[in-house]
Amino acid sequence: MKIYTKTGDDGTTSLFGGKRVRKDDFRVHVYGEVDELNSLIGFTLSFVDSFDVKTDLRIIQNLLFNIGSYLATPVEDRYKLKSAREINDSDVKFLEERIDYYDAKLPGLKNFILPGGKTSASLLHYSRTVCRRCERNIVHLALNEKNDQIYIRFFNRLSDFLFIIARYENYFSGYKEIEWEK
Repeated sequence: MKIYTKTGDDGTTSLFGGKRVRKDDFRVHVYGEVDELNSLIGFTLSFVDSFDVKTDLRIIQNLLFNIGSYLATPVEDRYKLKSAREINDSDVKFLEERIDYYDAKLPGLKNFILPGGKTSASLLHYSRTVCRRCERNIVHLALNEKNDQIYIRFFNRLSDFLFIIARYENYFSGYKEIEWEK
């Protein structure tokens, strides 16, 4: 099977279920951003030292693939999805539990900190900003789609998770957080 199909040469792409839309369709834009975040997390993983963080990020990558599959499928065709599972409250709860796990190991935060530090932490901060962009666009899409509000909560929690593990990577590697100088 060839990797190129030439079917998109006219500026359109297929959503799951067969519907063709323009490549600049907002839905395509949103699931493309989720894919970008997933790729950035994959790149970040090559710099992460912590086994726990690596394990959690792999779980999140799989969840992002599921989300991308659902976002790439019009609501009326989602019953056809067999290769992905829906994100639910337990996935949001997973993120909350992992945030609490890492936060309990870190010193309290008294001031805003500048993004940066070791490479993995810097990339996790960057991932957080890409996640926030995804979240902003998912809000627009999800408020118009039945049952997609879960993605708003998921991405809100995911950005918090990425922030806390960036701190975790820095702290346990001996990098001092740089406080914002007002």
